[in-house]
Amino acid sequence: MLPSLNLTTIGRSIGVLEKNAFFKFFFHLGIEGESMNIGQLSKESGVSTNLIRHYEEIGLIQMAGRSENGYRFYLEEDVHYLRFIKRARELGFSLDSIKDLLGLWKNKTRSSKQVKQLAAKHLEDLEHKLKQMQDMANTLKHLVHSCHGDHRPDCPILERLGT
Repeated sequence: MLPSLNLTTIGRSIGVLEKNAFFKFFFHLGIEGESMNIGQLSKESGVSTNLIRHYEEIGLIQMAGRSENGYRFYLEEDVHYLRFIKRARELGFSLDSIKDLLGLWKNKTRSSKQVKQLAAKHLEDLEHKLKQMQDMANTLKHLVHSCHGDHRPDCPILERLGT
């Protein structure tokens, strides 16, 4: 009987082997891994199965391993990656920026300067968009206020849009 192994830790430390090959090797030895299917991953991470598949397709997360019968399987680290992605999306980061952030998160030798620069640039972009939206709201508020909204055909809103 083989000792109990934490395959998630081993899989992370090997890093060179593809998830499929890694788990198939251990499955053939009769060692059960700490893996989960896509439904379990979705539940644990709070990310839909469709988004998980999409993130795999675009390379944001590693492609799932496949069992002998072709089912996808995932590791506990995939839960952490997806939670990271979900939180970054909630803050409005683009997928490209999230890819960069994930790379920085995984790189333990990175400097926080790189992370701060990326976040500061995103904050600047958000503040610019916020100002644009505030300007649009102010303009629309003025137009709504200046329109009588009665039976007459004169409408400053349509006049402004037509100029």
